[in-house]
Amino acid sequence: MFEKHGEKGIEAEKKAISLLSKLRNESQTDKPIVPLVEKFVDTDIWNQYLEHHHSLLNDSDGKPRWFYSPWLFVECYMYRRIHEAVIQSPPIDDFDVFKESKEQNFFESLESITALCVHLQELMKTVENLDENQLKNEFFKLLQISLWGNKCDLSLSGGESSSQKTSIINSLEDLKPFILVNDMEHLWSLLSNRKKTREKASIVRVDIVLDNSGFELVTDLTLANFLLSSKLATEIHFYGKMIPWFVSDTTIHDFNWLIEQVKCSDHKWVSECGVNWENYVKTGRWVYHDHIFWTLPHEFCAMSQVAPDLYAELQKAHLILFKGDLNYRKLTGDRKWEFTVPFHQALNGFHPAPLCSIRTLKAEIQVGLQPGQGEQLTASEPNWLTTGKYGIFQFDGPL
Repeated sequence: MFEKHGEKGIEAEKKAISLLSKLRNESQTDKPIVPLVEKFVDTDIWNQYLEHHHSLLNDSDGKPRWFYSPWLFVECYMYRRIHEAVIQSPPIDDFDVFKESKEQNFFESLESITALCVHLQELMKTVENLDENQLKNEFFKLLQISLWGNKCDLSLSGGESSSQKTSIINSLEDLKPFILVNDMEHLWSLLSNRKKTREKASIVRVDIVLDNSGFELVTDLTLANFLLSSKLATEIHFYGKMIPWFVSDTTIHDFNWLIEQVKCSDHKWVSECGVNWENYVKTGRWVYHDHIFWTLPHEFCAMSQVAPDLYAELQKAHLILFKGDLNYRKLTGDRKWEFTVPFHQALNGFHPAPLCSIRTLKAEIQVGLQPGQGEQLTASEPNWLTTGKYGIFQFDGPL
């Protein structure tokens, strides 16, 4: 901070740290949750949401507190307060407090990233000659790689390394039994039918709501590359976070930084991936969207009211892939649903387009299971919902 901003930088750093210490103290001692003070594009929406929570409480002092508020709300609020501590401290107000962790995750996963890029480049050479069955197999393979890439979540690792040190490609068969809901066939039918029936100039759009940067983002970009090359899609739209979020979530800076790193690799085939990806962005076949809604505390069923512009944008997609745990919690309202409740019901009216959740389980919520499946897992593995060992491809929508 000193090198970049001199004394002003040091003073700003001290201010941010004191605000973070205050936040830590409030959360540890169950203080009331206070409104945001620094003016930002979402400040009023957050404070209105806080007021709404206030109005739901019946106890005497009536203020939402850290230990007795819905976990999803409090967790989002904590990350928003971390951001507030930084934006209240110019000139370091554009600093990403998680940048170092995210970059470390990328560099520690380089071996796996290289293996994946090599796999992709070899596939690209033959993709035009693959028959339908081979194409489907490759699609399923890259979907599964994107699923297991979701294990690399820094918000759950408590500072421990969560990088991907081994190549996932060779483990896919062994991991298959851990996929609890597998709707990959629905995704294939939807996209392959569109490919067969679409006119030459028509668009097939797949939207990916991103989760973690680093290795997981590479798995998502690899899948996106394949969707274009195989003509299962003609354009891909990505959605990331506007502010640093849940430690490793992707921002526009992370997105561009990662493509640049891949492009500058001294490995010829890795570098080639980066060149292609940069080109997709430049030519508009890959589009990155920012929207403040993704870092609000609202569940997704409120999107059409709170962010109608974003809802309208998602309605343009032929398929939306929601990556990761936080998206699943917001899709289902983070409620304690019975395991057998249908996914469609848990979405509570959120149906902008056919959608699929791709996540490894790291939160105590899962719907759409077979009768007895959840209970059986609980009996054999009490922590099955939170270890990241199990995964799902859960689809909702007409085919």
